Amino acid sequence: MSHYKSNLRDVEFNLFELFNRQDILGTGPFAEVDTETAKSILSEIDRISRDELAASFDDADRNPPVYDPAEKTVTMNPAFAKSYQAWMGAEWWRLQVPEELGGQVAPASLVWSSAEFVLGANPAIWMYACGPAFARIVFENGIERDKKIAQTMVDRQWGATMVLTEPDAGSDVGAGRTKATANEDGSWNITGVKRFITSAEHDMSENIMHLVLARPQGVEGVGGPGTKGLSLFLVPKFHFDHETGDLTGERNGAYVTNVEKKMGLKVSTTCEVTFGDGAPAQGWLLGEVHDGINQMFRVIENARMFVGAKAIATLSTGYLTALDYAKERVQGADLTQASDKTAPRVTITHHPDVRRSLLTQKSFAEGLRSLLIYAATWQDDVMIKTAAGEDASLSEAVNDLLLPLVKGYGSERSWVLLGTESLQTYGGSGFLQDYPIEQYVRDAKIDTLYEGTTAIQGMDLFFRKIVKDKGQALGFLAGEVQAFAESEAGNGRLKVERELLAKGLDDTQAIIGATFTDLMASNPADEKGDLQNIYKVGLNTTRLVYVLGDLTVAWLLLRGAEVALAKLGGDVSASDKSFYEGKVAAAQFFARNVLPKLAGERAIAENIDGSIMELDEAAF
Repeated sequence: MSHYKSNLRDVEFNLFELFNRQDILGTGPFAEVDTETAKSILSEIDRISRDELAASFDDADRNPPVYDPAEKTVTMNPAFAKSYQAWMGAEWWRLQVPEELGGQVAPASLVWSSAEFVLGANPAIWMYACGPAFARIVFENGIERDKKIAQTMVDRQWGATMVLTEPDAGSDVGAGRTKATANEDGSWNITGVKRFITSAEHDMSENIMHLVLARPQGVEGVGGPGTKGLSLFLVPKFHFDHETGDLTGERNGAYVTNVEKKMGLKVSTTCEVTFGDGAPAQGWLLGEVHDGINQMFRVIENARMFVGAKAIATLSTGYLTALDYAKERVQGADLTQASDKTAPRVTITHHPDVRRSLLTQKSFAEGLRSLLIYAATWQDDVMIKTAAGEDASLSEAVNDLLLPLVKGYGSERSWVLLGTESLQTYGGSGFLQDYPIEQYVRDAKIDTLYEGTTAIQGMDLFFRKIVKDKGQALGFLAGEVQAFAESEAGNGRLKVERELLAKGLDDTQAIIGATFTDLMASNPADEKGDLQNIYKVGLNTTRLVYVLGDLTVAWLLLRGAEVALAKLGGDVSASDKSFYEGKVAAAQFFARNVLPKLAGERAIAENIDGSIMELDEAAF
């Protein structure tokens, strides 16, 4: 029996009842994917995820890949390799591939909704299968040579990696020292060491294409300090014929020199890669343009959606497995009969705190799903407007604003809830490998670290997505929340919740205002400015991720509750009645139990000082 429990019903609710994706399907760039086709895609990916992909989940954790330091190769778990081939053979990954490369143009909302099933069932499969998706970056940024490479990556289903991090340069990407030296034939030799490179070595595809950030040497005007001096290079594991794609049989000088031993997600190889030690590591400058960090950000943005989707998928299945356990676990008497030693024993779903825990899990899991798909709807809009030659700047800005919430807020809330609520539902049994929850907890922690820690997401959210954007996207989102709070949504059933939402919006805006005031007060150009105030900004940016995340999720849950209440006013089946009642209950619970906490966060933010930065290190 599969460990994975999907929630296709709620995915379809978000797509076709809350966000009305049927209105864009079968039209414009999505002309070949109508609503019926989209639903059949979701159903089939859901099925293959539960039946075939999930089959190797625990075995691959107990028997992870084996690294041979002599050959510098990795042998994968056979059961996992079978699951991987099942996914690649099904070819649903073509939904992420450009039509010119043999892909199928599909809305981002459909892609990320279907990704949830794969990521919940066996997340490393999606990670190893990223080669065709990375080929899009190569194709869209490349010259004719690179476009041929991209086609080969798709046709031959090569693996791919994003290669940024170095041992002494983690989140500080601009401090990277890996070098690139030009050859007479137009290629480049790469030298350096990179760390924490996902999927850099395995035996499930014939070749792996590394997308490597390196600093060009001896080229006038490029290769200077910081991120702007970095260029992006295509460095294959094996040399190949650029015309036919056939391997020449020669290894390139890009070797995995270590595979990390990790807390979780063990089947995913996390590698140290050494370039140019002994044999030259030959690569090609992508597009012949020294614009590496901008090109790589296309990969990073996709990866942040993936991390958020993975986290949310794991929380969802963690909640659903905990719910099933709670419905069956008999323990104690009902609290109203606690003093009666002869009272019948009940399932733990009868206990108040278990119900509180379950509804906490449900509301966050479903709210985070709505957040992920809401972000993807803006990506849909970018695709539609771009295809029509229209201005997509607002859609791009709103999507950019939401990405650190999807990744940072989504991963943090999921990780914490899996440990403090989902596992706790099992009691001591949750600590055992008899149930999948202990692996979920171990596997989920990495999501808060991948593609920039939560602190990095906070800095990105405030400095790049709010300040640099001059608050345009934030202003739009706030306007949407305010309009809902002031509406008559829910016909009186959501009046209290809309009032809480309005107060939450006020608290959130006050936190942003206080942080912005501290930023202005740190301006050295201002005679009254004190640069030390920038520390106060840094102490509030992570808080902002949580606060804006809570506000946005509350709004989306209440929008879903409005839809559900309208459906409950009509003729629905018994199962749909329960589903819609659950949507209303989760939204009301979240609004009443989470939004009031924003007032406390506001009080902290408005009174924050920089004393922590004056504390001597010895005091720690």
